[in-house]
Amino acid sequence: MFRTLAALLIATVSTTAAAQQITLRHNLTGASFDALSTLVVRFNDEQKGKAKVVLQDVKGVANKRRLPNLALLNGDDTWAFFGTRPRFMRIPDLMKAGGQKLDTGSFYPQIADTVGDPRGRIQALPLALTLPVLFYNKDDFYKAGLDPTSPPKTWMEVQNAAGKLFDAGFKCPLTTSRFAWVHVETVAMQHGEEPLKKRGRREHFAFNNLVDVLHLALLASWQKSFYFHYFGPGREGDAKFMSGKCAMLTSGSGLQAELKTRRPFDYGVARLPYHGDMYEVHPSRVLPDGASLWALAGKKRSEDRVAARFVAFLMRPDVQREWVASTGYLPMTPVAMGSLASAGMPEAIISEAKKRLVMPRQANDRMYSGFGRERVRAILNQEIEQVWKNVKPAKQALDNAMERANRTTVLSLRH
Repeated sequence: MFRTLAALLIATVSTTAAAQQITLRHNLTGASFDALSTLVVRFNDEQKGKAKVVLQDVKGVANKRRLPNLALLNGDDTWAFFGTRPRFMRIPDLMKAGGQKLDTGSFYPQIADTVGDPRGRIQALPLALTLPVLFYNKDDFYKAGLDPTSPPKTWMEVQNAAGKLFDAGFKCPLTTSRFAWVHVETVAMQHGEEPLKKRGRREHFAFNNLVDVLHLALLASWQKSFYFHYFGPGREGDAKFMSGKCAMLTSGSGLQAELKTRRPFDYGVARLPYHGDMYEVHPSRVLPDGASLWALAGKKRSEDRVAARFVAFLMRPDVQREWVASTGYLPMTPVAMGSLASAGMPEAIISEAKKRLVMPRQANDRMYSGFGRERVRAILNQEIEQVWKNVKPAKQALDNAMERANRTTVLSLRH
């Protein structure tokens, strides 16, 4: 009996030692973390001891410069993830090196555009993208005499709702997360203003267009009236809304999964509002954004093969459907679109996703993902911070942001 147990122990140790292990760094919490953990366990089980993916929460990493094999991150968080600017390997190159197939043509055009380089080539796996939407607390609406079944459609309706909420005693009628993405880039796109303009043969950032100036000035007036509260450039607003401290929130649709799980109060999800008095308005022309799976360069060939197998696993139709149903993130390909309903996403947002994701990729639609976009958004957030402090008016802040962005980086320009 002892010989049998010893033999089994040796076999177990040998199998573990033979397993090729790779690390996936992330900063997910709640329902999204549970979903990723479930898929990783499933993948590891299918490898039968030959390979293993280990999850690594970035918050617990002592030495961030010791790079993982894969990282699920928003490009704006690169420095926080690594403490440096590492080299990445394009996902199609990783798949080729690992002997796996990747049909990049299967991605929705707008999903592919989110992770495209200046030549339109996919850089990362767009695994955790969202659309900017408006969340609202139905209980708060009811108490303020607002119709919980009829959320604001325009920014003027948001102003009216915020006024009634404030008059009813709510100290934070509206807040936001990821201001630059939602209130600068997306608002501009909704109203026919592209973030890049051609001057001769070169392209330049154009953040000081009419709609962005007017929109920022409007929000600044709301802040002075206590209708709007700004808590930071990242996802700080999400926590304020989920805690019940703020009645309305503009953020990414992926927050739906966390709200559905916690159910802190009765809430609603609506399309991102627009300016109804503008000449050229396309309410559905919102920009998908969020976290993608990036492969770190310079790893062992054996590790790249495991990473490629894991990406191939994530691309399987059954896995895609399970991921979208569990997280509410946007489907990468049409095979998982139906799972948004399983995630509890309202029909209005599903309809928005169906219309938006199939739109063709176009020049000047957005900055391409990478360090350039991270720098530009940091500049925007720094300048806009001066508006909240009442140091600069909206136009001066956006003028300065545009000047600084055009002076410090040309790497972010698409096409």
